[in-house]
Amino acid sequence: MTHASGSAAVPGDCAGRPSVEEPTQPQLRSAAATFALLSSPPRLHLAWLMAHETFDVGTLAHRVGLSLATTSQHLGKLRLAGMISARREGRYTFYAIEDPHVLTLIDQIFNHIAPDGTLAPDPQT
Repeated sequence: MTHASGSAAVPGDCAGRPSVEEPTQPQLRSAAATFALLSSPPRLHLAWLMAHETFDVGTLAHRVGLSLATTSQHLGKLRLAGMISARREGRYTFYAIEDPHVLTLIDQIFNHIAPDGTLAPDPQT
C-alpha cells in the first residue's frame, strides 16, 4: 500500500507494534548525518557532558582531554548541526544540549551500552 506522500505503509508486525510510515529519503539522510556526527568518541563524550550540564569550552576540553582548538572545532560542528546551543556570558560562551530529542538519543544510547562496552541487559527481562 502506498500513501499519497509516496511512502509505503509498513503493516503492523507479529509483536503487535502499530503500522508506521517508512522514513523519507530526506529523513534517512538527516538521521545518517546525525549518527555520523556522533560517531566520533570525543564528540559523543562532549555531547554526553552537555546533555547533563552546561559547560564552557575550557572545561569541556579538560574533561574530554582535548585541546581548546580541537574542542572548539567539535563544538562548531555540533552547533552547526543544531544539536547544541551556546549562550554568551561576558567573555565566556556556555554550551548545552537542550533539544529533548537529542537528550533522549544520548540517554538511550548510554542506557543501551554497559560501562564495559557490551550491550546492557534488557531491563524488562
